[in-house]
Amino acid sequence: MARNFVSLLEASADRSPGTPALVWPDGALAFAGLHRRADGLATALAAKGVRPGDRIAVAIPNRWQFAVALLAGWKLGATVAPIDPLLKVDERAEILADLAPAVLVDEAAVTPVWAEPAETRRSPHGPSGAGPDPRSPALILYTSGSTGRPKGAVLSHEALAFANESWAGPVMALTPDDVVLAVLPLAHAYGLNGALLAPLLAGAGEALGERFTPEAALEAIPRHRVTVFPGVATMFRRILDSPALTRADLSSLRLAVSGAAPCPWELAQQWRNRTGIRILRGYGMSELFRPISYLAADATESPAAIGRPVPGVEVRVVDDSGRPLPSGEVGELWIKSPAAMQGYVNSPEESREVLTEDGWFRTGDLALVSDDGLVEIVGRKRERILRGGYSVFPAEVEALLLTHPAVAEAAVVGLPHPELGEEVAAFVALRRNAGATADELIAYCRDRLAGFKYPRQVTILPALPRSATGKILKSSLPASR
Repeated sequence: MARNFVSLLEASADRSPGTPALVWPDGALAFAGLHRRADGLATALAAKGVRPGDRIAVAIPNRWQFAVALLAGWKLGATVAPIDPLLKVDERAEILADLAPAVLVDEAAVTPVWAEPAETRRSPHGPSGAGPDPRSPALILYTSGSTGRPKGAVLSHEALAFANESWAGPVMALTPDDVVLAVLPLAHAYGLNGALLAPLLAGAGEALGERFTPEAALEAIPRHRVTVFPGVATMFRRILDSPALTRADLSSLRLAVSGAAPCPWELAQQWRNRTGIRILRGYGMSELFRPISYLAADATESPAAIGRPVPGVEVRVVDDSGRPLPSGEVGELWIKSPAAMQGYVNSPEESREVLTEDGWFRTGDLALVSDDGLVEIVGRKRERILRGGYSVFPAEVEALLLTHPAVAEAAVVGLPHPELGEEVAAFVALRRNAGATADELIAYCRDRLAGFKYPRQVTILPALPRSATGKILKSSLPASR
């Protein structure tokens, strides 16, 4: 019988209440203490009028307070929406306007909360194990829409349970003896599931890192006896380039996991040659979590492929009319997963664009599937730039560039990058008699967009190439400055 996700986390905590759940450089929090503080916050939020079914926004960096706020919302029966602390004020405001949360929880709201002893722990709206319907919304993850407007993917308790049982089980094979390094942003799908929720579900420990640096990661691994390191390609590359690697102790580490932006095969091989540790590659997104992956217990590796569908997930490759194609042919990748989102907040049309009536999610990625089930991504049908694990949609950056008084036209594309997967590049044409340098336009975007969104490269052209109908021809833009 399906259960709500927070009851699964509570059951895991009850099996090892005194075991450290979260550790960080100057502190630790056991499973019982984590849930005790979450119960206290849930009670405090209920006293302020937050009710089951309400939406709660959480804007906290990678600290224990984030986990407490997340659990508190679920114990209360609310739907929780993590907000990236790196977002600029206007970006956050746009998300909050769309979400309309009952409350915004920040670190200051969590830190002073204390509750009753663990042995008397009860959720505000019933005993441990009771709570929201498994099909009810548990989580909303925001990403920029194809029009540049933020859109929130709604995930149910059932979806979270399936996703994290998959992460903790076949993907990473976690046990209570594991310690997972949590340096990925917890406000995003990959870090939230792979570095926080799956370890909590498995009863494993987590070593929290608020900000990734190679030196800090290499110091945390031996200090906390880290066994699993989920990261993105940029992190692995920076560690390989760090002088600190030559003297680092990685003897506790059994597995590294890559996600978000693709991890190049050459990087994965170089990492294994230097460290002796495998990088487990895979594929996912906010709307689906990790439906395709290599598995910890399966030694299969293919340079071009991203893995196979995890148990319980189906994939198909289709032509433009939705007809399935045979193995080896390229088409759009469709995925059916119990972890798929229910839809986008306030966006029924965009939801229908990606979700079919019979439960398939149209990824917009072009792929082929081999006879033995390995999936290879060969391109994208819809525009989206994957930069260092973050999704960037060109329309959002283009819209901002057009607010600069000197810019008449703007086009944003993703250019290949050896570490980040892709880099954001902008091409602009200036207004007549207006002046602006590339560096000025980069700074303009940097001041108004999150760090992963603004273009590092701006090329100024006399005019942007256009078709006979006036559409900008991005394929005709020069490849680099």
